[in-house]
Amino acid sequence: MARRQINHELSEILAQLWSADENRLKSGKDYVICPQGKAVCGAPGSSNARDKVSAPLFTYVNEERLKSIKTYALFISLLDNYERSTGVAEIVTAEEVRENHLFLDAILDTKVMKLAHQYLIDQRKASPDPKRFKTQLYDIWFQLYNRDSSSGADSCGFEHVFVGETRSKQVIGFHNWIQFYLQEKQNHVNYKGYKARSNKHRPEEDQLLTLQFSWKGHLKPVGSSFIGVSPEFEFAVYTICFLMSHTHTVVKVDEYELEIVVYRSGGCIGSSYPKLLSNNNTM
Repeated sequence: MARRQINHELSEILAQLWSADENRLKSGKDYVICPQGKAVCGAPGSSNARDKVSAPLFTYVNEERLKSIKTYALFISLLDNYERSTGVAEIVTAEEVRENHLFLDAILDTKVMKLAHQYLIDQRKASPDPKRFKTQLYDIWFQLYNRDSSSGADSCGFEHVFVGETRSKQVIGFHNWIQFYLQEKQNHVNYKGYKARSNKHRPEEDQLLTLQFSWKGHLKPVGSSFIGVSPEFEFAVYTICFLMSHTHTVVKVDEYELEIVVYRSGGCIGSSYPKLLSNNNTM
């Protein structure tokens, strides 16, 4: 099958976001990863997979930066607000709503989100009024909806993409490196290996990896994630793609050729993640 053409307009704005991401952590300085072996998938639907590594993915993260950078600290405060199993209705407290608003206020004050907002204004996809744009973001990311039809509202875009969920012995969503690091540190994540971008580069320097792992006994056979980027960068990228109705779009960002995948759930984000493109490698 022929590969889809690169979307140059989207690539341009994403490149601007990448350059504006002042809070992105630096590989080898702020964090160190040890990719080790390439992952090998188990049988379809299996809760097990061959573990090709003997150590965690993250060998070092500068936690002082996670605590001192406002958007990181407020992002981390949201990660324990959700029930990970689908089919269990979420209960949102007043304190959790407050935390959501504090986080949005913080990211909206960054260069990355200001750039994204202006782009969406120019494309007539967002109001120039910051308060209205914040409300739009809240609805896209934090509005609850039904992922499992047998329950009440059990999911939202933020939970699925950044926190992760479990369903039928498998992990769904969970595309954020900060959550991965924190869960790995607590021995809740068992990293099983990676998919290489090519056979000739150093994967420990990559800022985009395709991973295989288990989370609290549930398997994620294939999951892609940016590494080291700020929370506001990911929010900006996925929000732009969502509002511009880009569902499976190939882009070139820095040295990476990737596909940004976005699924809708009504007026909310159902899922979103980066998909690493490679011609000569398989899981």
